[in-house]
Amino acid sequence: MKVLQVINSLLSGGAEKLLVDSIIKYENKGLQVDLLLLYGEKTPFYEYLQSRSNVNIISLGDKSFVYNPMFALRLNKYLKRYDIVHVHLFPSLYWVALANLISLKKHKIVLTEHSSSNKRRNHSFFRTVDRIIYKQFNKIITISNSVNDNLQNHLGSKFTMVHKIYNGIDLEAIRTAKEYDKSELGLDKDTKLVIQVSSFRYPKDQETVIKAISKLPENVNLLLVGDGELRKKCEELSEKLRIQQRVYFLGIRSDVPRLLKTSDIVVLSSHYEGLSLSSVEGMASGKPFIATSSPGLKEVVENAGRLFPIGDVSALVKEISSLLDDSVHYNEIVYSCQKKAKLFDIEIMTDKYIEVYKEIIKNPKQQI
Repeated sequence: MKVLQVINSLLSGGAEKLLVDSIIKYENKGLQVDLLLLYGEKTPFYEYLQSRSNVNIISLGDKSFVYNPMFALRLNKYLKRYDIVHVHLFPSLYWVALANLISLKKHKIVLTEHSSSNKRRNHSFFRTVDRIIYKQFNKIITISNSVNDNLQNHLGSKFTMVHKIYNGIDLEAIRTAKEYDKSELGLDKDTKLVIQVSSFRYPKDQETVIKAISKLPENVNLLLVGDGELRKKCEELSEKLRIQQRVYFLGIRSDVPRLLKTSDIVVLSSHYEGLSLSSVEGMASGKPFIATSSPGLKEVVENAGRLFPIGDVSALVKEISSLLDDSVHYNEIVYSCQKKAKLFDIEIMTDKYIEVYKEIIKNPKQQI
């Protein structure tokens, strides 16, 4: 089976990380997989994938070009070469759908919807456009209950090709990762580390975590992994709060499992998520996980990690303090998190996707 995976780029992000790990698993399961990027910068994810797979990576343009509708014309010559085309994220999903719309021979295409919300869903015009676009897909995969419910509400009941498959992570890679000695990071052994792994954009709300750190003892430091347009604003906030010596902006890293293992508490303060891989990795790391009670996070974390209201700095301070001050409570949360993380194994996820691929090839017109 020949499968083409399509995504905007391999910059930092949960969908990008998921795709890289998935491609490696698909190849191990006997699929021939190529990857098409609208923007092909050689990022750490790009280099990691090249070093661990035989995937052919196709790049169509640069960062300034990704919103050009001419992609729909350029894509057709690639799409027809594959048994299945699997698309991730906007605007890639638009260009692949338009390519299918104008093609004489329809392609077999799958979309994974990664987010529970986006700006398009706030406008009636884009609801109409989305219904035309999403109708082009043989199958639309949602990654959590909240993503599934929100998309169904947006598209309407006639879209019966929507189906849920939970995202997965490589649990074995997390389990076997070796923690750093804190001295390797230039830190004192008594330093307590809180970590958040996420891109610096609106939904992730690193500002709440930075404010919480400013209210905790000086030996509590923060690692922020990721990059994005709001990073500078967060750096300025840490300086304003005079805690710049306790907040480390690490950028995009390829050693996230090791950093998770080295930290004492993992946090994700998002306003909303689809199904956050960072949250699952955090829960699997052997460290307690704290997240906001937001759509997509509550579903994963409830009855395992700790939840706090969105943007509530005081509540986050209280949760961090209770874990650092009570070893019994700390270990109970670690156990619960690791147990629940086992539900989100990438082996289970990729097997389910392969079943979808096979069914579409067998019955391309059937909305399964």
